[in-house]
Amino acid sequence: MALRVTPAAKRVAARGLSVFMQQSRGMATEKQIFNQIQSTKNIQKITSSMKMVSAAKLKGDEQRLATAIPFNAWTTAITGEPTLVEEATFEELPQKTLIVPVSSDKGLCGGVNSFITRGVKDCVAKLKAQGKECDIVIIGDKGRGQLRRTHGDLIKRTATEVVAPGTFSLAAALTAELMAAGAQDYDGVVIMYNSFINSAVYTQKYKLIKPFSGEGEDEPMMSYEFEPDTKSEVLTDLYEYLLTSQVYHSFMDGAASEQSSRMAAMENASKNAGEMIDSLTLQYNRARQARITTELIEIISGASALEG
Repeated sequence: MALRVTPAAKRVAARGLSVFMQQSRGMATEKQIFNQIQSTKNIQKITSSMKMVSAAKLKGDEQRLATAIPFNAWTTAITGEPTLVEEATFEELPQKTLIVPVSSDKGLCGGVNSFITRGVKDCVAKLKAQGKECDIVIIGDKGRGQLRRTHGDLIKRTATEVVAPGTFSLAAALTAELMAAGAQDYDGVVIMYNSFINSAVYTQKYKLIKPFSGEGEDEPMMSYEFEPDTKSEVLTDLYEYLLTSQVYHSFMDGAASEQSSRMAAMENASKNAGEMIDSLTLQYNRARQARITTELIEIISGASALEG
């Protein structure tokens, strides 16, 4: 028995073939959408885990910061209170300054490092406009990666792969790097860092530490007597210890800010992954429905052709 295909069946089959070709050309297939959903679910699991890890680390960093604040309180009488980077003019900085930005070695932590590098770039631009000189010693790999493209000629030294959590011994090692870069030869050292406020808020601040130098009325600590070492030796050691204490506090402050920012970033990433999963699931259901409809059309067309 010969099969006869009716004109109506031809039109239906041609329309179904046209729809199938458009889907295969411009739209993801059902299998591809399913794979995207599974990949996004895996990413959501990772970001959720990273959020919980950051929350646990943040608690430890908050405790270490709470210890570092009273430990570093004595430096306020010498260097004064830290200054907010936002809208700062940097006019109080001396003629020759060493800028020390405190960044992180790891990413996925929001704008922690970008805010610091942006503050450094603004500081360098304003110092040059004022006719002053500056150099940079960077703490953290992310800060180096962002600054070496624009201010590579000013970078004198970089400390990367810094072990976490930080300790005073680590701060002493970082200070040794600053002294090796000639920190004592500058008119002042500026430490730029993220200051932790709470788990949702942090700001950018900087500290100006000037060396103990001067003659006549500008001579430091004239009311003190120094024994048995000479005054210059004691002041040199005191300046290095002052730098170490300030670096220690800044590093602890930055570490807490980093973990709080990473926790918020991973929370947002998990939320965005959930929204993407919902969108892909809807797209997947539509593709599945279109496939089923096409198969039904083919079955009906074949039955109509047999009956005809």
